[in-house]
Amino acid sequence: MVDVWWGLVEGDAPRIYNWGGYSELMEMAGGIGLKVQAVMSFHLMVLFMYVCYYSISLPKWVVEEMNNDQDLAYTDQWGRRNFEYLSLGSDTLPVLKGRSPLQCYTEFMVAFRDNFQHLIGDTIVQEIQVGMGPAGELRYPSYPEQDGTWKFPGIGAFQSEAAEKSTWGNSGPTDAGQYNNWPEDTQFFRKENGGWNTPYGEFFLNWYSQMLLDHGERILSSTTSIFNSVGAKISAKVAGIHWHYDTQSHAPELTAGYYNTRTHDGYLPIARMFARHNVVFNFTCIEMRDHEQPSEALCAPEKLVRQVALATKGAKVALAGENALPRYDEYAHEQILQSSLLNIGEIGGHGDREMCAFTYLRMNPTLFETENWRRFAGLVKKMKEGKSGVDRCKEQMEREAEHFVHISEPLVLQEAVATACVP
Repeated sequence: MVDVWWGLVEGDAPRIYNWGGYSELMEMAGGIGLKVQAVMSFHLMVLFMYVCYYSISLPKWVVEEMNNDQDLAYTDQWGRRNFEYLSLGSDTLPVLKGRSPLQCYTEFMVAFRDNFQHLIGDTIVQEIQVGMGPAGELRYPSYPEQDGTWKFPGIGAFQSEAAEKSTWGNSGPTDAGQYNNWPEDTQFFRKENGGWNTPYGEFFLNWYSQMLLDHGERILSSTTSIFNSVGAKISAKVAGIHWHYDTQSHAPELTAGYYNTRTHDGYLPIARMFARHNVVFNFTCIEMRDHEQPSEALCAPEKLVRQVALATKGAKVALAGENALPRYDEYAHEQILQSSLLNIGEIGGHGDREMCAFTYLRMNPTLFETENWRRFAGLVKKMKEGKSGVDRCKEQMEREAEHFVHISEPLVLQEAVATACVP
């Protein structure tokens, strides 16, 4: 899986695409028989790994436009701007050197398709994922970690419709607290007489979530029209916001744009939208267990995954998964396996339905440590067997995995060196 960064490829000037590094990577992968899942990434990325700090911004010319007109950025009620991803309010406005963000995304994907058409269906076969928000996820930037604005498990904050100059006095609740509050700290999210459960709250949450759905609709319509002609499968990612899930209001999900509460299903509308476009619903946090999370934050990742699985089942859309955090232990691997087989509560036992794909995060030197690689090989073997391997001899599968570990040892040593981070 590789992010194809807008900020790298079209970074210097509009419509000037530099595919050099990606062409080399794709050809190298194809040359040794690997398959590539390409992600169209239109967001800012900041990542700290080991002693290395990585940052990939939006294209320079886009950043210039955002600096000139900061209403192109998402904005909270205190006027704080977020430059992770262009505001969905500007989707169709000609604000980027005469083009709209949607036009820029579309032309970027067309250029990718045309440049790599000879590899699509051969090397690039798994799927093409399209980013639709911060971290590539369909959501608002409601919990930004930059500069310590938000810290887990804060409820986050609503983002205003800056591009349409909406004023917070008329368009959103002013009693929803701040980024690091908890639901009961606020009037809007509290359990008793909370504003989220009033006619005004319902009206606002419907509007706020619908704006996000409309944004997703525009992006997916464009993406499928581009890639369906070459037979590529499309997927898109939804965030696994599991903290405060065991409350009535589900505040962090609401601020992110998912109108999901104890009485309102926020994932079924998203799943139905994905189904209309025949797009795979990619979901995170499938490695997590409820009891591993801070009890005071009322986290419930297992219940959340179960709800999403039910929503995708109801909408008849394929479900894929990712782990949210790097995990190398067998306990997490077992949870990944059970989640991918949909052996979760009332989802289990429904014929042969299982997740259509799983992406393991991430490839780094830690993964290639001897014991971690051994456990990972075992996970891959079990995932490959799927439901058909449930009744197979566990010891036999472990022996087969051990054999793979042994024969791959020289390559693993090479990869450990290649992925080591040099400051």
